[in-house]
Amino acid sequence: MRILAIEDDPDILGNIASYLEARNYLVDCAIDGMQGYALAASNQYDVIVLDLALPRMDGYVLCRRLRNEAGCEAPLIMVTARDTLDERLAGFESGADDYLVKPFALAELGARVNALIQRPRRRTAVRILRVSDLELDVETRRLTRAGQMLKLPPSPMALLKLLMQESPAVVTRARLEETLWLDSPPDSDSLRRHVHFLRQVIDRPFPTALLHTIHGIGYQLRADGT
Repeated sequence: MRILAIEDDPDILGNIASYLEARNYLVDCAIDGMQGYALAASNQYDVIVLDLALPRMDGYVLCRRLRNEAGCEAPLIMVTARDTLDERLAGFESGADDYLVKPFALAELGARVNALIQRPRRRTAVRILRVSDLELDVETRRLTRAGQMLKLPPSPMALLKLLMQESPAVVTRARLEETLWLDSPPDSDSLRRHVHFLRQVIDRPFPTALLHTIHGIGYQLRADGT
């Protein structure tokens, strides 16, 4: 398994690389945003570990460019001292799959890397999923609602795909967590943050909500009257 670590602090970068290499990962390192972009855009990685406060190109811009310009779909973990909800949501909006606040234990980083690598990537025979005026092409990842183009990073997209496949059934929290992290969710709020971001994209700009919380059970994607 090959991992790219992008971090401008040489001590932190060295610790990350040493820890992951000791667990038989191949680790490439970059010390600024431009170098990180060049490596990620020209190589295949199983996971990218990305600091936010980078010289030459910050982590938000780098993540967006990788997703939107380079077509990079490698799971990406942002690591940063910025820990407000708005900053976390900005990370997910730019294309991150996970968010780890500094200082962090290397063992936790290793667990999150492993969970992303093992995340199931299930294929479906149905290419176009529709719920009301929400439409997802599962092959091209083109997402629209009421004809308006929408963008989602990989983790919220994976949740939406499952919710659309199961609609109008209720999908339990446990099953949604398993979709992203198998049996090792990073913390109790991680799923809630992804769902909150998903709701901001697919529901907030529109008059009718499709994503519903079923308290104590999970979430449901349904059109009115179903």
